[in-house]
Amino acid sequence: MSAPLPAPASRLPNVGTTIFSVMSALATEHGAVNLGQGFPDFDCDPALVDAVTQAMQAGHNQYPPMPGAPALRQAMAAKMQALYGLACNPDTEITITAGATQAILTAVLAVVHPGDEVIVLEPCYDSYVPNIELAGGVAVRVPLTPGTFRPDFDRIAAALSPRTRAIIVNSPHNPSGTVWTEADMLHLQELMAPTHVLLISDEVYEHMVFDGQVHQSVARFPALARRAFIVSSFGKTYHVTGWKVGTVVAPAPLTAEFRKVHQFNVFTVNTPMQHALATYMGNPEPYRELPAFYQRKRDLFREGLAGTRFRLLPGEGTYFQCVDISRLAVPERELPESDFCQWLTREIGVAAIPLSAFYGNGFDQRVVRFCFAKKDDTLREALSRLSRL
Repeated sequence: MSAPLPAPASRLPNVGTTIFSVMSALATEHGAVNLGQGFPDFDCDPALVDAVTQAMQAGHNQYPPMPGAPALRQAMAAKMQALYGLACNPDTEITITAGATQAILTAVLAVVHPGDEVIVLEPCYDSYVPNIELAGGVAVRVPLTPGTFRPDFDRIAAALSPRTRAIIVNSPHNPSGTVWTEADMLHLQELMAPTHVLLISDEVYEHMVFDGQVHQSVARFPALARRAFIVSSFGKTYHVTGWKVGTVVAPAPLTAEFRKVHQFNVFTVNTPMQHALATYMGNPEPYRELPAFYQRKRDLFREGLAGTRFRLLPGEGTYFQCVDISRLAVPERELPESDFCQWLTREIGVAAIPLSAFYGNGFDQRVVRFCFAKKDDTLREALSRLSRL
């Protein structure tokens, strides 16, 4: 009789079932309107689907080059030049990835060595810290300013050390919906100037910036761009999150290291979708119109919430709206954020995500996050239910 196999030592011992999976399952169980899911419930442009079919019929069904289909990398280079004034070589400085999450993991694995420190600004997207840990690095958590979620540059400066290898920034910011200003980027540039610290800039919501603001991409700031991996997402921009196609723009030396990892953890990305996206990008109007498209949904949702006891936090970008729950006239307002969200799903029929899920220490500040990337009818139904509060 063979001995039982020992349980493997976990590479991520602190990772369990995420709150996102928990809330989605609970929403399904109770028939709740799921505003916890961070993706649309509406379809993409049919012309984009047609372009995929045409690419398949044209024979684009085998492996593309490891860095990505040349046509799509060229389209990205043209876009970076037109929008941000960054001239980049599509052959040596642009890589197509299996979504932005894979892009961030690959960037971390490419440059972070055991013992290196990586600064993350909390609250943050839940993949950042596990990515750092998989690379053997140490996550150094620096909180954004509670309430406003603005970067605290004094605390960032204090976190920099000789062991700092990289810093991860995210604007427009998930989960708070705040947007970094030009002054913020210039401050970051000044802070990093005397260091050799690298930058991973998560810009997947780049086209969701409202009220006339301009997205301050790292690409606009030469002293930042020369040390940065700039991550973007076709899925977020074109309402096709399930396609899992993203891109990384980085200087040639960084791209070379990135591709060493990329070729072994993914190698390449779905061919017909790459060709379809390259064709579709010939018309810039879809992403030019995106700020107005999502601002209208944001305004619809905020106007509906204005009649409740939720306190609206600023919503400058992304498709997320954060609210303070401390003024709700229900006994459940005293529950921890995570318990409140479960109560809201079961009893009111609307799912949200607690902001504490985006902090390593579960910091509870009485704030939850809704996603308004939904059909207007979905938002109205959710607002009708939330009006009971």
